[in-house]
Amino acid sequence: MRRVLAFYQFVPLESPETERGRLQALGDDLGLRGTILVAEEGVNGTVVGDTQALSELSQYLTDQYRVKSQKWSDLESGNSGFHRFKVRVKPEIVSFGVDDLDMGETGEHVDAQAWNALIADPEVIVIDTRNDYEIDIGTFDRAVSPHTESFRQFPDWVSENLDPEKHTKVAMFCTGGIRCEKASSFLLNRGFENVYQLDGGILQYLEDTPAEDSRWQGECFVFDQRVSVNANLQQGQYKQCYACRHPLSEAELASPDFEHGVSCPHCIAETSAQRREQFRERQHQVRLAAERGEQHIGLDQKKAREQAKVEAE
Repeated sequence: MRRVLAFYQFVPLESPETERGRLQALGDDLGLRGTILVAEEGVNGTVVGDTQALSELSQYLTDQYRVKSQKWSDLESGNSGFHRFKVRVKPEIVSFGVDDLDMGETGEHVDAQAWNALIADPEVIVIDTRNDYEIDIGTFDRAVSPHTESFRQFPDWVSENLDPEKHTKVAMFCTGGIRCEKASSFLLNRGFENVYQLDGGILQYLEDTPAEDSRWQGECFVFDQRVSVNANLQQGQYKQCYACRHPLSEAELASPDFEHGVSCPHCIAETSAQRREQFRERQHQVRLAAERGEQHIGLDQKKAREQAKVEAE
């Protein structure tokens, strides 16, 4: 049975490149698929493999990096999760862009039961630290969206919209917890005193909370080929636009603005006719590769999204 393992750990690493080589070799030997990011601040990844392979990786992560945050989930039959396995060295394991961030202190971690009580408190401002395309398909009651396209925009949003004198209690959440580690540290660095974060993120909350007690609405975006998971942590209803990454509902898939791998209602106005033609050619190459039984490594989705934004400006 193939499963998904998502993990992260902030831990000082002297040589990220050395760690990259070790993890790449291990993942190749175990037959994994997915992506692991390595930086001087730690490791972060989501990978797919059979249970035995992931157990070996999990033990290595614990022994080598003291990884505590490890989230397992099932992968439906026929879904590969990822096309390949790659370990990359990055400046940060989650891009935030604040050079002077002191992560010696993070927000108070609260479990699912405490979270329900916390977000019901009218004195608490509840912040969804994720990006717009994630928030569009699901979030918590009363959650405030920062309306970001990138987590690197979050610090500016905080500076422009939050005040430690006015917002005396702040609760935040994200998919698996990693973004809240940096976001909560940033708020504490800026003088906010009562900062809370959902322990294990949305995925842990859904696992721990009975349906009748859940304050979650909708589905949760995930960063693999499942696109989203429902409240039961099963693969959700959404597909993904390969041009802009936005999750798409059945109604959006039926829109005349949707063309597989080319455009959707969320990005059609942001891309030129020339760019869409390039996407069509890419899809043609994907189909040809599939007919030959090969895998086509196509245009990186993030680069495509960034290119579309440039063309729209």
